[in-house]
Amino acid sequence: MKHTRGRARIGVLVPFTNANLEPDFTMMCPPGISIHTARMGGYEEDAVPDEAQMQGLGAADLDEPLHLLSGIKPDVVVYGCTSATLTHGPEFDRALAEKITVTSGAKTVTAAGSLVRALAALGTTQIGFASPYVPAINDMAITFLAKMGIETVARAEVGAALGNHEQGALSPDEVFALGLRADHPNAEAIVLSCTEMRSVETIERLEEALGKPVVSSNQAMMFEVLSALGINDPVRGFGRLLDREKRTQTAQGTEARYA
Repeated sequence: MKHTRGRARIGVLVPFTNANLEPDFTMMCPPGISIHTARMGGYEEDAVPDEAQMQGLGAADLDEPLHLLSGIKPDVVVYGCTSATLTHGPEFDRALAEKITVTSGAKTVTAAGSLVRALAALGTTQIGFASPYVPAINDMAITFLAKMGIETVARAEVGAALGNHEQGALSPDEVFALGLRADHPNAEAIVLSCTEMRSVETIERLEEALGKPVVSSNQAMMFEVLSALGINDPVRGFGRLLDREKRTQTAQGTEARYA
């Protein structure tokens, strides 16, 4: 019988309109690890998720969803929205993670923090940045990353103020095109930011086209979750970050360029 559970439990706090984080985690998760979700509010479903909406989500009360999620005694809790803490800054992101850990008793992973640690694991400090966010959130995201030592040398936007469901409805082909537009000769990696954007399905294709690593919010969170759990199973098909052998080669290649 296939080993379907028992190794670890991942608890995921997900925005209530997000329909793509859970399928992404299911695709990337090694056998035996179960995924359990609770949904977060704090923003309007039909409003454009601008900086005010996302700051509201980041500051929303998590007591109820976290209480319900804690009932399954997760080994790791994932805060599954990137822009909710990108719009507040690194200090807020760290404080939120600490609060969740204290409340739940579990290790905590945030989407924004995971992007930073994923890029560090790849040995990259210069990126091309792409997202479905409004320009003001992209400005905040780039400032957040700059405070963490990551320079954005190019960025790509969708060119329209997408609603919550519209962000999730972008096809993998559209995400691929967006990632291509974020490339730059000085970019060591491409970042696809947003837990609702269908990025993981295009990571491998984009890496092959550009010859450089691609990091997405959901992929970065899975990388950090597995690191926190001490699970080293090979996860292939979702980019160099989750393929340990390819990741090591990328980091060594980056070090060699700057030696």
